[in-house]
Amino acid sequence: MKVAFPPAPEPSEAAAEAGRLLFAGPVEFVKGVVAMDGLPPADRPEVCFAGRSNVGKSSLINALTGRKGIARASNTPGRTQEINFFALGEHSYLVDLPGYGYAQAPLPVVAKWQALLKAYLAGRPNLRRAFALIDARHGVKPVDHEIMTLLDRSAVPFQVVVTKADKIGSGTLTQTLAQIEAELQKHPAAYPELVVTSSEKGRGIATLRAIIDGLGRD
Repeated sequence: MKVAFPPAPEPSEAAAEAGRLLFAGPVEFVKGVVAMDGLPPADRPEVCFAGRSNVGKSSLINALTGRKGIARASNTPGRTQEINFFALGEHSYLVDLPGYGYAQAPLPVVAKWQALLKAYLAGRPNLRRAFALIDARHGVKPVDHEIMTLLDRSAVPFQVVVTKADKIGSGTLTQTLAQIEAELQKHPAAYPELVVTSSEKGRGIATLRAIIDGLGRD
């Protein structure tokens, strides 16, 4: 049976305001983790962001929090080599995972942090949802299927966030969304709504904030 993956609707006024207030409050870097024994206590709901290197993950986190430097953006793919935890007050953790796929780093280093990523996804009991970032210019690539399959096997619900939507025209974006929808049919853990975003233009930011706020209240 084919599942539809429409863009997530605009949040209600109340939900949008709750999301805005959450990210307008304290957002603090907690720690960067390089091994599973360094994870903070699983004492609150958690969401994580996963994506290919250079997909715009740091820029999206900065846009969500309204703080330009909280997640380090870089033109060098693969700079994030740790699992970075940010506390949204006492509400929840926002987790920035290492970029997967291409990375300008020695192969043993890449292998180590990819193994850490897999162990985290498979073993974090308070993880409510993973956000899988897909670049609007490229759509779903084979390496994206690898991480999505891992999420399927780990029974971690994931929701696709389309990044850099401002970089292409509306017709091309429609084609990309259709390609993503077709590819997500292969993944049972995929949440049946897409979030289309532009970190530069602010598109989809209120929607994503409201979703994260809601996941921390469930």
